[in-house]
Amino acid sequence: MNAPRTRVQRRPVHGVLLLDKPLGWSSNDILQKVKWLLRAEKAGHTGTLDPLASGVLPLCFGAATKFSQLQLEAEKTYEAIARLGQTTTTADAEGDVVLERAVDLAAITPERLAQVQAQFTGDIKQVPPMHSALKKDGKALYEYARAGVEVERPARDVTIHALDLTLVQDDQGHPAVKMRVTCSKGTYIRTLGEDVGEALGCGAHLRFLRRVETGGLEVSRCVTLQALEAMNDEERIAQVQPVDTLLHRHAVVTLGEQDAGRFLSGLRRRGSWADAPAVAVYGERPHALLGVGRVASGELIPERLLSPLEIQQILEGTPRPQASGILETL
Repeated sequence: MNAPRTRVQRRPVHGVLLLDKPLGWSSNDILQKVKWLLRAEKAGHTGTLDPLASGVLPLCFGAATKFSQLQLEAEKTYEAIARLGQTTTTADAEGDVVLERAVDLAAITPERLAQVQAQFTGDIKQVPPMHSALKKDGKALYEYARAGVEVERPARDVTIHALDLTLVQDDQGHPAVKMRVTCSKGTYIRTLGEDVGEALGCGAHLRFLRRVETGGLEVSRCVTLQALEAMNDEERIAQVQPVDTLLHRHAVVTLGEQDAGRFLSGLRRRGSWADAPAVAVYGERPHALLGVGRVASGELIPERLLSPLEIQQILEGTPRPQASGILETL
């Protein structure tokens, strides 16, 4: 007879944990694992990272989930290795080999690589892979692919901000191209690797993929799952960074007591602020994040707001003493 499962006592956790996602885990599975480790009430991730990919995966808890869309929209940087001479059904190592071609290494000169870099840098069009979660008539493309059905996919506009290609060998000693890519959201690195292989005349498929940065958050700041599991509860909670970690590229507006309370009620405020499309708004006393908005023609317009309860819980979770002010004006 199985022993009864111990019920986890959940608690409010507000902030961002920067995880170095291990290979083999889906983004949702790793989110649920970390949520359980932190005993957090509410959690969400900032866009999926394939099971075959590792690297930066910001996990949002509590109030931070309100700003997860910012990371979804952010540009990202990847390191990848594409084996030359083979194409597969999935454009990566999971698929079956569908075509094998000889690789003319003598023709892949630094000058040729520079030409291909230029060809795929800037605004380009990509045809999404069949093995993807994009939907057609309410059904994911990978479901069609598993049934052996090819669906027409219109090319999509993406932006490659930077691309660096180097001729290397993969982990099995085969000729490959190492790619470092900074790109817009919606870019498929598998497709890019395949297209680079075609441009080099021999085809390719991805053997390795690692996200090293997303929206300015670098892998060097991340904790691994293995390290997190080895920590005690206090050490784990210490890994959770403040909610405004996601807002480091926002302009900052600080409001006095009365304006802070009205802003939290969803009211616009007027002031001498410069126009800005994205601002992080703080209360002065106590110093606390209130939410985000924008400034247009001297008017501060609320967009995403924290609740009074969330602010209270965040303040109580910090070493600074509880102060009166913002919360009393609501």
